Amino acid sequence: MKRMTAVLSALLCIAALPALSADASEAGNIPALQEWLLTGKNDLPAGCDLNADGVVDVFDLALMKRFKNECALEPMGTVHTGEATFYGGGYEGGCAMLDPVSRDYWITAMNYYDWNNSQLAGAYLEVTGELGTINVLVTDELPEGKKGDLDLYTDAFPLIAPVEKGRVPCSWKIVPRDTALDAPVSYRYKEGSTAFWCGVQIRNHLYPVTRFEYLGADGQFIEVPRRNYNYFETMDMGSGPFTFRLTDIYGNALVDENVPLMEPDVDFEGGIQFPE
Repeated sequence: MKRMTAVLSALLCIAALPALSADASEAGNIPALQEWLLTGKNDLPAGCDLNADGVVDVFDLALMKRFKNECALEPMGTVHTGEATFYGGGYEGGCAMLDPVSRDYWITAMNYYDWNNSQLAGAYLEVTGELGTINVLVTDELPEGKKGDLDLYTDAFPLIAPVEKGRVPCSWKIVPRDTALDAPVSYRYKEGSTAFWCGVQIRNHLYPVTRFEYLGADGQFIEVPRRNYNYFETMDMGSGPFTFRLTDIYGNALVDENVPLMEPDVDFEGGIQFPE
């Protein structure tokens, strides 16, 4: 009887939730959480307690739908067009501050407009030119580029176009980062981080992160401002352990609990990853 009452309550609440576009409703954890609330048959997706009240319920589902509507940058698989050039930087000292960048990756700098205050720092792109398609990691900013432009590393450019052309048309889209397909997001604290001032960088995300929040002492999530060099920085976050809420560019929101305040320049693996 209790289960039936809960299901009926869930149905009533879900029916009252705002409608979503087809693209938004088919992506992320929304269908899985809705199925779990109604039937309890599938496994509960990780990180679904979005309001951090200790219970996963229709209120968390409502928050998921709200984030989909508020935070989605573009439909998944959107193709961008621009011009590709090449340069010799990005593995060290790139604006995304992702050092050390593995030489297993081809890398690129991204134009100012799509970089968007480091929103696409660490994005994984599928880039296509006249000679073929490669995957590249966004590690740097291209301040002088037009929207859609990329500045590939010198070894990557010849894989999509003849080097002698120097500047060529290209297309690209965001794809899941390979190392994040079977591993959680990770966190890195900026040098000087304490309980009174803290810089946090999100790493190994399946898709780029657009919003970062921490759970305050009053039980409310507080959004942290982002800097153009790919750190979220704030005052008085506390000494941890923290509860973080992350939202990606497709509006998928997840909660990660018990994240400690670590020494700087050390990656800490979290307990969640965005849905594919």
